[in-house]
Amino acid sequence: MSNTNYIGGIVKILENPKQKILKNNLLVTRFRVQFPQVRNNCIVQLTFWGNLARDVATYYRINDYILIEGYLSIVNKKNSNQTNSNKLLKKGNITVLKIYPFLLSYDRSVMIGSDG
Repeated sequence: MSNTNYIGGIVKILENPKQKILKNNLLVTRFRVQFPQVRNNCIVQLTFWGNLARDVATYYRINDYILIEGYLSIVNKKNSNQTNSNKLLKKGNITVLKIYPFLLSYDRSVMIGSDG
């Protein structure tokens, strides 16, 4: 039997990774991405933990395309834009377990491993 919330796909990075250190000295990196679709924009937040969180913040930038695998969770949040509204917004969050570079942007400000 397979797990129905395991997801894999190619996404485009929309914002710079934001890192946070939790109380137990565990590093967490989060940022928003978009699934490339013709009709609808599907934007979700990615969450990375530990060493993977450090590597993602080091190597990936805005407009890079990456291949991810992880677990999808949906969070219901109250709509703060409308007054006196009880509507709930569904926000997607993917906890990423594996990441692969797919199409990286050409302009890199930091060249890893170069001497000049």
